[in-house]
Amino acid sequence: MTKRNYLYTVTPEMQTKAKLTKLLAAHPEVKFVSFMGVDFAGNDTDEKIPIKVFIEDMDTFLNKYAAQTDGSSVVLPGIATLNDARVDMIADKEVNWYVDYNFENFDEETGLMIGTLRVPSFLVHNEVFVDSRSILKNSLAYVKDEMLKLIKSSKSIPGLEHIKLKDIEDLIFTSATELEFWVKSPSESVQLDALSSSQVMQEQYWQRSRGNVRTALEQSIEMLELYGLEPEMGHKECGGIKAQIDGEGHTTHVMEQLEIDWKYSTGVQTADNELLARILVKEVFRKHGLEVTFQAKPIPGVAGNGEHVHVGIAAKLKNGKVVNLMAPSDMKADFLSAIGYGSIMGLLKNYEVINPFISATNDSLNRLKPGFEAPVCIVTSLGHTPDVPSRNRTILAGLVRDIDNPMATRIEMRSPNPFTNTYLAIAVFYVTMLDGIKACVNSGKSLKELEQELSKKYGKKGFYLEKNREYRTEEDVFDDFSAEERSKLFGTPPATVWENMHGFDLYPDKVKVLTSTKVIRPEFVQSFAKGALIRWRTEILNKLIPTKRELIGLMIQLHDEGESTWDDEMWAKISALRNDLARDSEKGLSIFTRLKKALNDGDFAIASKLQLEMVEKMAELKALYRDYSENIID
Repeated sequence: MTKRNYLYTVTPEMQTKAKLTKLLAAHPEVKFVSFMGVDFAGNDTDEKIPIKVFIEDMDTFLNKYAAQTDGSSVVLPGIATLNDARVDMIADKEVNWYVDYNFENFDEETGLMIGTLRVPSFLVHNEVFVDSRSILKNSLAYVKDEMLKLIKSSKSIPGLEHIKLKDIEDLIFTSATELEFWVKSPSESVQLDALSSSQVMQEQYWQRSRGNVRTALEQSIEMLELYGLEPEMGHKECGGIKAQIDGEGHTTHVMEQLEIDWKYSTGVQTADNELLARILVKEVFRKHGLEVTFQAKPIPGVAGNGEHVHVGIAAKLKNGKVVNLMAPSDMKADFLSAIGYGSIMGLLKNYEVINPFISATNDSLNRLKPGFEAPVCIVTSLGHTPDVPSRNRTILAGLVRDIDNPMATRIEMRSPNPFTNTYLAIAVFYVTMLDGIKACVNSGKSLKELEQELSKKYGKKGFYLEKNREYRTEEDVFDDFSAEERSKLFGTPPATVWENMHGFDLYPDKVKVLTSTKVIRPEFVQSFAKGALIRWRTEILNKLIPTKRELIGLMIQLHDEGESTWDDEMWAKISALRNDLARDSEKGLSIFTRLKKALNDGDFAIASKLQLEMVEKMAELKALYRDYSENIID
């Protein structure tokens, strides 16, 4: 692919009937149009409308409803119902559109790959916008209006003394994401011991990639450049094992973790860019015979895939200058401005109702375990002193700052994963940041007093933060605190999808912070939770239990009874666990049966406890059977 021959992006200024007609005529390889709406689960719609149909009725496609779908095609439970299922699509003409090329289908006349023009769109049900893209767009508009009102009504804001508040003309919400992913040969089986050892020994982190992995990584970065995403880096992450070379010089036994970063953007474009990046990476690696997974925890016991989200707030002044509103006047004296402190406090105080949008699957919660640099506690780190920045990788909300570059000041949320709905995540981040910003700016507190609020100890009452919690530590959250201490100081993290969604019920005042915008409606929150619980229930019933039952069936007796007392005792323990998990008897029902019954009865609280019991006993069973089987000598 070369930039000379292909069309990659269609910018907003090109999205008129006259310009589009001319542009598409010059690129006959673009054969289809697809309107891309994003539902509450983060799924993007895709359909193939012949380009001829699009051109003939372009006025309707561009200015009215572009296409229709129904409630069975998108995840909007409780909103688009079976008897009221129509969902319309409206093209978004304020972001970049892009052309999705099929690497395996070529146009006979031009010899170029056939492309589909992907048009980011909004979903509308009964005249109400009901999609993730519109929630992000409208949430940011609300936050901007509220912040501008706050700024105009304030005589001064601590930390922003170097800025004349009356000169602030507009606000810019900068955000960025990054992608971690595992790549492997399609037939490669997981080698847990080798992967775990490699991670502990740090054999792969930032090592040189080779063969088809190197080629695919380089081509992915080139593709991101062609689409205007401005990639900044691609490298190996902490997981993986060395590939092998076969007799013909081809790379085999590939199993490694990579990361790709690209430049920040603003608003909805940030999330659209990430969606495009995932598609490009998967297609490029597939072209080279490699599988890519963005699952949060595709391999148990080994580092998962994160997708850290960076959020910042800048202001455009009347003279055209852009300044960072999170950075303080004196970077060496203070960590943040009042707006910066408010942002991080708002995120931490309200995180119980943010977390459901971040971790809505079994897979995502499997990643958030101690020991893998994934956050498990609601806590931040600022650094030991303002003039010596540090990066604590064990916390949830990290402060990123550069003494010599105030524009780099931002907050890094470390909990999202590649399957987090980035549109909703960024929306709830900024809405809760606004809650904290209002509290800090209106408090009249100095920057040192705001730092003390964020650094307060357990049991001390704050003007905004909760009394029986701590929110800041410069220590290692995993090694310097016991599990009991972490739960007491920073809150107990949810262990199941149900526990996470139950946060909406446990913290109604924090839900009101989200719904007070009139954008994130209560029914949207309920619909998101309902959809997540449907997927949670379905996965346990149709995937997790059958998979674990099959694994238990493979754990057979390997020794002759009476041959070894140690083997006899080990097999007795294994048999008891197998029966407890999977076999009903006159003594009672198995965990699998009780779990299925609870899910089918809608008793999700009981099901959640049984899921945790199942996971714990399966881990114990696998460890016992591994020790038992390794003791068998043929």
